[in-house]
Amino acid sequence: MEETYDFDVIVVGAGIAGNVCAYLLAQAGHEVLLIERGVEVGSKNLSGGVLYCRIMEEIYPNWKEAPTERHITRNCLSFLNATSAVNVDYWDERLAEPRNAVSVLRAKIDPWLAEQCEEAGVTVMPGVKVDALLREREHFVGVRAGEDELRAKVVVAADGVNSFLAREAGIRAKEEKVNLAVGVKSVIKIGEDEVRKRFNLTGDAGAAYAVVGECTRGVAGGGFMYTNRDSISIGIVANLEDLTKKEEESSALHDHFLSHPFIAPFLEGGELLEYGCHLIAEGGKAMQHNLVHDGLVLVGDAAGFTLNTGFTVRGMDLAAGSAKAAAEAISLALEAGDYSATKLEEYLRRYEASFVGKDMDTYAKAPKFLENEEMYTSAGSLMANVLYGVYNLDLSPRKHILPTALAALKASDLTMRRLAKIGLQAVRAL
Repeated sequence: MEETYDFDVIVVGAGIAGNVCAYLLAQAGHEVLLIERGVEVGSKNLSGGVLYCRIMEEIYPNWKEAPTERHITRNCLSFLNATSAVNVDYWDERLAEPRNAVSVLRAKIDPWLAEQCEEAGVTVMPGVKVDALLREREHFVGVRAGEDELRAKVVVAADGVNSFLAREAGIRAKEEKVNLAVGVKSVIKIGEDEVRKRFNLTGDAGAAYAVVGECTRGVAGGGFMYTNRDSISIGIVANLEDLTKKEEESSALHDHFLSHPFIAPFLEGGELLEYGCHLIAEGGKAMQHNLVHDGLVLVGDAAGFTLNTGFTVRGMDLAAGSAKAAAEAISLALEAGDYSATKLEEYLRRYEASFVGKDMDTYAKAPKFLENEEMYTSAGSLMANVLYGVYNLDLSPRKHILPTALAALKASDLTMRRLAKIGLQAVRAL
């Protein structure tokens, strides 16, 4: 007897990965259901982020119509200390066209992506919580939501970093704390003119800051700040294991960062529009495991596709890339009438051959490098003290930069040997 299915594919989770996967499958002519737990698509997503958008331009012919905020042409790396900041401020008009990265608010961009899905023929079903995956003889055949069951030839789990579906099904254990971080973010409205003025911008150009050091009081992680059209998204990310070990509270670190004398002037007089926290994947390549099963694939955050290099924090472009690879593999499986793990493993081959897999390989050592305690304590102070020796003209005779740096190093907790080891590790990891 031939099995009956309600859809060719059911995608659970209407974030970046879920929307992209559903859209591409519908474009290929398949019957697709996209289920979203939020009352409306985008309603439960925390503000947004910086989206490296070349992959979106490749997928969506009308991407320029998407409701993005600003295109990022300034990137600032900041070592923040208690009373100082050392910045590497990089502006380049070559990042403006073609657009390399844009700031987005998920409450705007996700509904737009869902509209593209609907126009492509996807059935979008918001306000539905999927409780479990349906399984028959070790083969996944659909989902259960309350008392309702829906069957599909393939299910795509795009349900976020926790992936409760994968955990409930017993195919992925609870992730180790070292591979997770807590992100706390505020969105503060200051007005378009103030955004341009405070960040030295023109038109719809934008800026993004990556910050380490005092923003997390020495906890592994960092701060971020980037510009939206008339607001600033700002907050901290703290490694869950280190946060627990040092008995800090993520909300307290967030408030501490926003009140820092270097940061506070950016926010002065602003109106808080949004505040929230969520878990973030931090394990890099170590989190890509058990992604394919009979009738099931995991994509995006559910598959751990987030990458923190210290220079950039990427998730949305990797989510889109993994979803594209998954959609291509699923389409081939549907055409062949074979939904086994063996057939669906084409997904792994495709993402590994794409920029997603290549970049995860390139920065496979980045998570370990970012565990170095000195990155969040001594390194920033050392940089500031070297520069203080250069700029503090106190009428004493000046020294060349090398003896100035050596004197600062001698007064630091760092040793030359330790500094060299961290530098070598950075070269290998980044």
